[in-house]
Amino acid sequence: MHRSRWFASFPLALGLLALRPSTGAAQDPRLERRLDSATLQSVSAVIDSARLQGLPIESLVQRALEGAAKHAASPQIVAAVRRLAAELGTARLALGSASSPMELDAAASALRAGVSPADLTRLRHRRTQSLTVALATLADLVASGVPPDSASAAVIALAASAGDDQIAEFRRAVERDIALGAPPAVAAAVRVDAALRQTSGATPRRP
Repeated sequence: MHRSRWFASFPLALGLLALRPSTGAAQDPRLERRLDSATLQSVSAVIDSARLQGLPIESLVQRALEGAAKHAASPQIVAAVRRLAAELGTARLALGSASSPMELDAAASALRAGVSPADLTRLRHRRTQSLTVALATLADLVASGVPPDSASAAVIALAASAGDDQIAEFRRAVERDIALGAPPAVAAAVRVDAALRQTSGATPRRP
């Protein structure tokens, strides 16, 4: 009698197990090897939540591993992973749900550098190609000292007509000018003017 009830409930038990949330992040051997159990549990919860939202997971794993490699304390590792997950979520809201993982990673870096979500949305509306290079350029320009608003205005201006190679060359030119002593905002303004003239087929003026 008891045995028959057990067998009758067994399919239900299997069904309940199937409905449990995935813990794929905790099964990642890289995390298991590098994180203590408490940190692993907290990081896995963040990663599993991000997975349910459709956000890129690998960058979160890498952020946790980076913290472990630097011997950061557990609260610092968990906080860093949470910040990145929040940045990825904001990036997807700004760029749209069809954005690629690489675009979202680059957009998260731009947000961290100080670029506004509104500027990310404007960039998406201006460019039909992949935004990965444009977004990485934004983050690099701000890291070089160009104010976020100036960097955003320059890249958005180039977005509709310039190819990835031209945007990358624009960044290199700005960084060269800054290294030679030009104020970052001025370097960006002068170089974007030259790049726009070039993409339109006109002869660029000398900076």
